[in-house]
Amino acid sequence: MTDPAADAATSPEAETATDRERLAALVALWWGAVDSFTKVLEHVADDQWSTPTDLPGWDVRAVAAHTAHLEALLAGRPHEEVEIGEAPHARGMMGRFTEQGVLARRDETPDDLITEIRESTTARHTQLLADPPTDASAPAPGAFGAIGWTTGLLLRNRPLDVWMHEQDVRRALAMPGNLDSAAAVHTVDYLMESLPYVVGKRAQAPVGSVVRLEVAGHAPVTVAVGEDGRGRRATSDDGEPTVTLAMDRGTFVVLAGGRRATAADDVRVTGDTALGERVVASLGVTP
Repeated sequence: MTDPAADAATSPEAETATDRERLAALVALWWGAVDSFTKVLEHVADDQWSTPTDLPGWDVRAVAAHTAHLEALLAGRPHEEVEIGEAPHARGMMGRFTEQGVLARRDETPDDLITEIRESTTARHTQLLADPPTDASAPAPGAFGAIGWTTGLLLRNRPLDVWMHEQDVRRALAMPGNLDSAAAVHTVDYLMESLPYVVGKRAQAPVGSVVRLEVAGHAPVTVAVGEDGRGRRATSDDGEPTVTLAMDRGTFVVLAGGRRATAADDVRVTGDTALGERVVASLGVTP
């Protein structure tokens, strides 16, 4: 006899339900991240909006404008083509695209930007609740789908993006906080998944190297470099780590987000120091 419960667990209906639940959880994460970010922006003083952030060429106001731009696009509002002129920090097609969104809002007040974020995200949230996404592999809407993103990738990236930008503002204004939220855990877990690529491709670790990453509050990730030179999740057959990197959550976020190279000073390296330093220098995987 077959097990009806087992059959149900692998049925298309069960897979769809699992997908729906996973996507709904990502929507909730994003919604919470937006609420936290806008509350931080509310406490930015008039003379603080021009404070530079760790993102080249962007002050606090630009970070808010960038978030307003992307959330407006997701709510179905049009992208405005503007001339960006000389902007060395706007690299590549996506860099120039996002810079247009910032410059298109150059005449808006901080209150305008906060209001736009709230209105756009409320409209999008209402839509997602009324018609929940069920297929993670479906093309993402608008410009995001045009660059090949799926619905699952988009919904996974939005909590990360919003939370990372909240942290950009907090660091710029010396307002630390919100490092223990669900969005923080999601972001760090997500970024830790890039370790195989970082170790094998970017750091060019030698074949047979085993690199262990320990971020406080998260399950460690250990990567081994195979004969093909590629990093992969290590197994017990790969032996002890060649090097172990240990750090707190805030340090990892700054390094993996490509924000501050000086954060490397707060990493504890055990084992092959030279390899460890190379991996740390290669951790940045977000623009």
